[in-house]
Amino acid sequence: MNRFMCSVIAGGVVAVSAAVPAGAAAAPLPESARAAVAAQAAAVPAAARTPAAAPRPLTGAATYLRSGDAAFEVLRHRPGRPWQTTSIAGAYANHQLTVSPDGAKAAWVGAGKLHVLTGLGSARPKDRVVASDAAEAPCLTPVFSPDSTTVAYPRRAKQEASVVVAVAADGTGSRVLGKTRGVCHLAWSGAGRYLAGYAGTTEGVYLLDTRTGTSRRAKGIALANHVQSLSPDGRRVVVHRIGPKDPGGDGVWPSWFTPAIVDTRTGDRVAIPVRGSLLGALYLRDGRLVVRVRGAKHNTLVIVGANGRILQRMSEPARVREDALMAVTG
Repeated sequence: MNRFMCSVIAGGVVAVSAAVPAGAAAAPLPESARAAVAAQAAAVPAAARTPAAAPRPLTGAATYLRSGDAAFEVLRHRPGRPWQTTSIAGAYANHQLTVSPDGAKAAWVGAGKLHVLTGLGSARPKDRVVASDAAEAPCLTPVFSPDSTTVAYPRRAKQEASVVVAVAADGTGSRVLGKTRGVCHLAWSGAGRYLAGYAGTTEGVYLLDTRTGTSRRAKGIALANHVQSLSPDGRRVVVHRIGPKDPGGDGVWPSWFTPAIVDTRTGDRVAIPVRGSLLGALYLRDGRLVVRVRGAKHNTLVIVGANGRILQRMSEPARVREDALMAVTG
């Protein structure tokens, strides 16, 4: 299996009324009917009563990561346009790399320094050191914010719980987000409030509230060695759960894994309505879930709506069948 570090990681009411002649007053509803309508309306969330614009179908644009002999390669795919490939040797020594949600930036930690590379796919990508106090270990990947403008990373610490710091991708505006035990394979929720990661001991997944600076352990996850994604509201986490007799691993992020989605407040497992050999799953900012499915010649991306219905199926290019999916960009 090709393995490496990466960040880089869930009705309505229709009223029908009889026609009323112009100028005539509508007869009031009987009290029993009014009560029934009120009860029906209360059962539907307010947001569901207002029709929302359907999300634009995805085109298949995505960013992938390939591990070479001495460097990582980031491959940007945009249908109808030439592939863009960027080789990053500096990130290879520590076996970790994360890519921004827009596919235009990469980040990694080396020698305690947090690097951000801008201009992925361009002729002259620029490497900038944006912090010099980053913790360094295979599992301690930084993570980009949902809008790709900010990077969060664990600060060096002697204890298991670490301070997580956010800094702008250009190195400005550093701020402390809070302290948490869940510092491995960080994922950032689409709404921007929560970070999730698993503990370095693999003993559970923790969510960090960036507004309050407090951390809590997710329910229903005794052991885990990978976090790939969070739903926009931070309620659901895509995770690789392991058993007491399973190896904890070396902190290296898997190229693929069998994903589980867990409700972090109840501990309930959330069913993924996709058949086949699943290779991972990630949430988009609008709540859609992208599920990657193994194929004999090429893999398939299945897009699931917030209501659990399948919205799209897209074939990935065959050339990235063995590579890791880093971001779905459009």
